Amino acid sequence: MTINMTLNMGTQVAAIDSAEQAVNKPRERVVVVAPGRGCYNKDELGYLQRLHSDKQAFITAIDQYREQLKQTGIAKIDAAAKYSFKQHTPGENASALIYACSICDFMDIDTERYEVVAVTGNSMGWYIAMACAGALDADAAIDVINTMGSMMQDGLIGGQLIYPENDELWRRDSNISGLIDRVIETICDAEGCELFTSIYLGGYRVLAGNEAGLKRAEEMLPQIDERYPMRLYNHGAFHSPLLTRVSEKGLASLGESLFVKPKIPMIDGAGRIWTPYGTDCSALRQYTLGEQVTQPYDFTKAIQVAVKEFAPDKVIVLGPGNTLGGPTAQALIDINWFDWAHKEAFTAAQQTSPKMLAMGNEEQRWQVLAKR
Repeated sequence: MTINMTLNMGTQVAAIDSAEQAVNKPRERVVVVAPGRGCYNKDELGYLQRLHSDKQAFITAIDQYREQLKQTGIAKIDAAAKYSFKQHTPGENASALIYACSICDFMDIDTERYEVVAVTGNSMGWYIAMACAGALDADAAIDVINTMGSMMQDGLIGGQLIYPENDELWRRDSNISGLIDRVIETICDAEGCELFTSIYLGGYRVLAGNEAGLKRAEEMLPQIDERYPMRLYNHGAFHSPLLTRVSEKGLASLGESLFVKPKIPMIDGAGRIWTPYGTDCSALRQYTLGEQVTQPYDFTKAIQVAVKEFAPDKVIVLGPGNTLGGPTAQALIDINWFDWAHKEAFTAAQQTSPKMLAMGNEEQRWQVLAKR
């Protein structure tokens, strides 16, 4: 009885202290953004070792799951002596590895300083966002992510390429957007060619198609900076009708019991908000394994809805890497959020009072971490 009373009194005192701190210094509201495939590259090799050696239990649990499937553990892949496209980019490895890095980053956010008011993500980042929000618990999250990431281990279905549709100041160029739409329409009219918009990615458009369609797109789209159009290595035709069979396999493999109501609001790739009090778990599963797999993913809209509806003080982009920082900023520039009218305004603001913090950026990461 004495122990219980002491504990209760201590809890009350702590609650009072916490309340006083909240009055004196309210937490900053943040939207958290999870990355998709393609963010773990050569510079990210060893990300888990360097930054998350304190989370061995979480990493080991993922590797025990993968061991049952006779898949290489992510700890071993992360600790490889050399980055390898063959080892690090296939979906059956990249998906679980990126998920682990991102969730470990999410665990490190200083919740005494930041209040996470909503989460979203790009492409595979939707699965990670659901894990962050609690719509998938740890066991369900690795099951969904590893299963969907391994769907094309016996052979890629189609592919993807990326092409910019903004100007040098990161402002959307309607002429380029119109050109991309016409190229898609022309190619789809050709026999044997399939091409679709896969992702609206800030100032970029990701296209998905079969090999014939992608080759035609590479021929028809003007070359930019000797870099674009750029094929995305080891990427299938995500978010397109070409993945209908993958969607069907996912629905057959992953039951509704894996999906629960989120604890934090989530914004999906169509700009819809899934709330803790209003989420239909059956509909969430159907979207995640159905529409989300076979229809375009509008990351731009997801970001814009997130800031308009939840009015965050800042946006935190999870690692690994910082490839999603530019598209996130471009999506915000498109609506003049944070008074960012163009790239120069964004760059200047980031140097004085950053509103976007990328945890894959060493200079910004420390501003997000809890003090230890």
